[in-house]
Amino acid sequence: MTIRVVVAEDQSAVRAGLVLILGSAPDIEVVGEAADGERAVELARELRPNLVLMDVQMPRMDGVTATRLVVSEGLADVLVLTTFDLDEYVFGALRAGASGFLLKDTDAKDLITAVRTVGRGEGLIAPAVTRRLIAEFAAPSRPVADAAVLDVLTPREREVLSALGLGLSNAEIAVRLDMAEATAKTHVSKVLGKLELRSRVQAAVLAQELGI
Repeated sequence: MTIRVVVAEDQSAVRAGLVLILGSAPDIEVVGEAADGERAVELARELRPNLVLMDVQMPRMDGVTATRLVVSEGLADVLVLTTFDLDEYVFGALRAGASGFLLKDTDAKDLITAVRTVGRGEGLIAPAVTRRLIAEFAAPSRPVADAAVLDVLTPREREVLSALGLGLSNAEIAVRLDMAEATAKTHVSKVLGKLELRSRVQAAVLAQELGI
């Protein structure tokens, strides 16, 4: 499978570097480049890539707004690029449904691995970071989810949701619950669909809020 990527970054030199790195991977194809969020959304609608590598601070339309549009329209997964670890833009992008984030100083090997991970439909946030995100998302001012929302899940799907709450990957969920990785991926998709969640991060937050 070739992962088709749109790179959205307003700094031309940084964008060129990202394109060069991703283009060196045999299973990744950069199909479009955007210098602002508005163009990123246009390209996502036109090209239907697997993934948009999205800078969060861009002109005309910021990356958070662009992420919200791309995800809500089901155009592609979004991997956010940011200069600062867990800044306000990152929180906004993850709330908007981004599948994960990377710092701009990530090395070439990790960038390619990240794109492949999200391209497989998995989130890209380490468990330690997930806990910090949960603390932010589940702030006292935020309403706590009603446990009744879990009624739509089977017992097995509740176990998968619990594993997502720990920030586990599909492979780790498979080992934890003694199932094939493909089966774990299917369960994750069903959990997100039934609970109307846009990302694994949102599933992790819900699991923590409900104490499962």
